Amino acid sequence: MTDRVVRNLEHLRSSASTARVLNLLRVWEEHGESRTDGAVRNPDWSARPVFRTSALNRSLIIKHRLRRNEIDLFPGRRQVATKMVIPIDDEDLKTGGRYVFVNQIGFERMMAEAFGLSAGHPDLETLRLIDRLPSLDPFLLREQLRRGGLDPAPCYFAISESDLARMQSFVHAEIEPLVSLSLGEDTIAVASESASRMAAKILSNSPGDQLEALRHTLRLAPEQYQEGVFCWKGFLYYKWTLSTLLGEVATVAEAVRTFKPTGKIDRVAREHLDRSRTVLRGRIIRTCDEVSRTLRIYDDAYARLTQEGRPTAFRDFLLDAPSMFAKLGDQLGAVQHIVSYWRFRFRPAAHPPGVEELMDIFMDFETGLLGRGELPDDIAVMAA
Repeated sequence: MTDRVVRNLEHLRSSASTARVLNLLRVWEEHGESRTDGAVRNPDWSARPVFRTSALNRSLIIKHRLRRNEIDLFPGRRQVATKMVIPIDDEDLKTGGRYVFVNQIGFERMMAEAFGLSAGHPDLETLRLIDRLPSLDPFLLREQLRRGGLDPAPCYFAISESDLARMQSFVHAEIEPLVSLSLGEDTIAVASESASRMAAKILSNSPGDQLEALRHTLRLAPEQYQEGVFCWKGFLYYKWTLSTLLGEVATVAEAVRTFKPTGKIDRVAREHLDRSRTVLRGRIIRTCDEVSRTLRIYDDAYARLTQEGRPTAFRDFLLDAPSMFAKLGDQLGAVQHIVSYWRFRFRPAAHPPGVEELMDIFMDFETGLLGRGELPDDIAVMAA
């Protein structure tokens, strides 16, 4: 299939992976086979791939909010799907691409016809692991694949060493009150060292006595605890992300209000842009507020555990976390995508977009920020 939306593939080619896009094409161009002599630039790229199938390992994977005409492609009700796009021509993305949604009706048949993959092929399970994530944040993607027994090379994840260090430092600070509670207030130095080890175990998904002791304290079954800790890790990552993102969000929200496209603007286009600016800025602010409120649920539960000695509150949080995690990932992933794509598309060296492209960008951003069950304004009017 070709998709009208892939007219933006050329822009995606140059941009790095984001919370909404896993750009394996760019990873291939930077680390895979050279177009000139076929030599592999980074041996890890081929030794530890995300997908075994060559075409899939050069695809674009997108968390896509379904349009009204796409909802019936799935056996159950959902608002966000994982779209895998295979470029028709790797060297000229303006030609578009073929795409399929993971787990749409007939998914296995389509994959068999296009790539010769059997129903039990490992690449299909990898796609389903990715589909279970609410967003494609590199920390969470790496963790999810590890949970599925996969360990792709670091080049597939847009995580710098400095980001890893900052994330570990953040988790250390979050974990220290819990470790101090278990060791006592008279062992501050030991607690700090123990918190560092526990933070490393949480980020690496390594088992450990402290994590197992916490499971027994909270009286959770192993599968409940495993899923809860994964979502706890997600909450920690999202909390860290929001704290580093808020300044950029404010800058983008202001730029949405003031940016002027190139070329002439007729009255209809001007009115459309004015409406989009207002709606989009409002949605960005509202979404960030909702994310902050959800994160406070974790903060309150954790404070009751570490400050009041009430483990049941944190136990309830871990049991409820999976349902909150999906919505939180949708929301923060959409905001991260807006910030990262704006940073890329509106960088000083880039040619400014025209009216039509700016309207498309605003509509894409607005659709990504819709709450679960919400419809875009134009579709809502049609459905009324």
